[in-house]
Amino acid sequence: MFYSFLRNVIRVILFIVNGKAKYLNREKLPDGPYVLVGPHRTWFDPVYFALAASPRKFSFMAKEELFQNSIFRWLLYHVNGFSVNRDHPGPSAIKTPVRILRKGDLSLIMFPSGSRHSQELKGGAAVIAKMAKVPLVPAVYQGPLTFKRLFSRKRVTVAFGDPITIDRKLKLDEAGQADIEQQMQAAFNALDKQINPNFEYVDVSGEKEKEDHQD
Repeated sequence: MFYSFLRNVIRVILFIVNGKAKYLNREKLPDGPYVLVGPHRTWFDPVYFALAASPRKFSFMAKEELFQNSIFRWLLYHVNGFSVNRDHPGPSAIKTPVRILRKGDLSLIMFPSGSRHSQELKGGAAVIAKMAKVPLVPAVYQGPLTFKRLFSRKRVTVAFGDPITIDRKLKLDEAGQADIEQQMQAAFNALDKQINPNFEYVDVSGEKEKEDHQD
């Protein structure tokens, strides 16, 4: 109940701040649980992913440091967050989301790169999806990359791709992982071009704001 309430509140706030977001290819979203994967471009892209895929509810990973604060811990638990040690993930980083997905009530938002500052895809999402017997659904976010720039009212667009089903016979060794990663990256590239053929994502460190170079 709290998740739905908070989702509605956030939807109203973002509408006031940035206007109506555009969501493409929602018809591609499966009826059952899935792992929503996308390139991590801003700290609030998971929020827009969750709004775009509504009414389905999501779980997500959060670094364990956030759970040390009692207020954040309460909030994260109530929006289906679970802690992960990024330096030493351990078996629970796989077992917990698999267990959540198998229950069927929640889907999972994951960023295969693991960080906004890396474009290298990693294999955790594929392993989780295969073990939970759910598809991967690629998604991309295009729009402002800082909260301040949301106020520019530059439109946010989220696009979904065709689900990627992992064959249960596929071995997720180096070759198998590479195959799934290639499919995900190809989907991300195609979705970016669908939204804007001239799109280029640039991650600028330091004091400069990130810019997406959209026209």
